[in-house]
Amino acid sequence: MSVSDDIPLSALQHWLFCPRQYALIHIERLWAENRFTAEGRVLHERADAGRSETRPGIRTLRGVEIRSERHGLSGVADVVELRGGRPFPVEYKRGQLKSHRADEVQLCAQALCLEEMFACDIREGALFYGKRRRREIVQMDADLRALTLDTAQAVRACRASGELPRPAYDPVRCDRCSLYDACRPRLGARRSGVAAWLGRAITAEVTPE
Repeated sequence: MSVSDDIPLSALQHWLFCPRQYALIHIERLWAENRFTAEGRVLHERADAGRSETRPGIRTLRGVEIRSERHGLSGVADVVELRGGRPFPVEYKRGQLKSHRADEVQLCAQALCLEEMFACDIREGALFYGKRRRREIVQMDADLRALTLDTAQAVRACRASGELPRPAYDPVRCDRCSLYDACRPRLGARRSGVAAWLGRAITAEVTPE
């Protein structure tokens, strides 16, 4: 699999947050910034821009380009700590722990890349949340690995289809999204309602009494 066919690591996070957001960013090449994306960008820039450093037993690398040829994944890891030569990935996020597993999947994808590059097993990594200013340890267990690979497969299928997923309005998710205006999720929801009404009306017309 060539590098051009790789799925960006960030695409997995975008897909689990919202398939339509994934497609707008990675297929339609649309982007807009708001306060939340700006804060996240600044946090990542600070993490990536720092110098490599060494302290007893740990060497810290920043902004590390990584890739898995086996799984067709590639991207940049914010921080990779080499602990006795074994990589420990750390992904930086601006907010806090979420109910979905999008952040964990992105971190697990980094681990899959690093396992292939270093020919080793990675049992855990960490998510650093800017709002809480602390790390959350993530275990790279079988369930998370399966979810990560299933997500990659779903992203690849969507990309191959060339179809834009339909919007599904969720105020908690959509009202904070920087692509709200491009997505227009409320309009999509109304169209779905009209389509359902038309379907019921047509069925009623053609169904004999």
